[in-house]
Amino acid sequence: MKAFTTLKGIVAPMDRANVDTDMIIPKQFLKSIKRTGFGKNLFDELRYLDEGQPDQDCANRPLNENFVLNQSRYQGSNILLARQNFGCGSSREHAPWALDDYGFRCVIAPSYADIFFNNCFKNGILPVILSESDVDLLFKETFATEGYQLEVRLAEQKVVTPDGKEFGFEVDAFRKHCLLNGLDDIGLTLEDADAIKAYEVSRRQEAPWLFDAIQAS
Repeated sequence: MKAFTTLKGIVAPMDRANVDTDMIIPKQFLKSIKRTGFGKNLFDELRYLDEGQPDQDCANRPLNENFVLNQSRYQGSNILLARQNFGCGSSREHAPWALDDYGFRCVIAPSYADIFFNNCFKNGILPVILSESDVDLLFKETFATEGYQLEVRLAEQKVVTPDGKEFGFEVDAFRKHCLLNGLDDIGLTLEDADAIKAYEVSRRQEAPWLFDAIQAS
């Protein structure tokens, strides 16, 4: 998993509440579990004027020119600004996969659905919670300024605007450690690789017949 320390980039505003995971990545794209290749179908039903299908070439699909991700001023954005209850609906982990594959490393919103919130941390995305008034201010500044950028400093737990305004946010200490060091569940397990190997050696010595049975099968 990619480490998250400091992120500075263009903000894309998703100005609607209760964006569910089916809107983030529609159900027809859930057949794959590769974790990659979902970026082109992020917000598929909002982004395109036709119905998308798995493995479809999206290069010539008709675009919804009014949708934020299709507007030139938000190209290359890596911070998504959203409204309350972002990521509600089903628990599909494909939603953060799609956000990450598109290029988003951070989402800022007043609230999230619990499972989506947890899945973000497990996939290297930082979901920042700010008050509704702070989010309102960021929406106004984003709409008013083309190329509007924010800086997100995880170590300091701050979001910083171009004119120096700072918004503090809370994050669980363990989740913060994992993001700063790029540790997913597998990475955390591998931190104890030496202890695991030592246990396997001692267990083989204590009960060699178990390993003989495994090899025989």
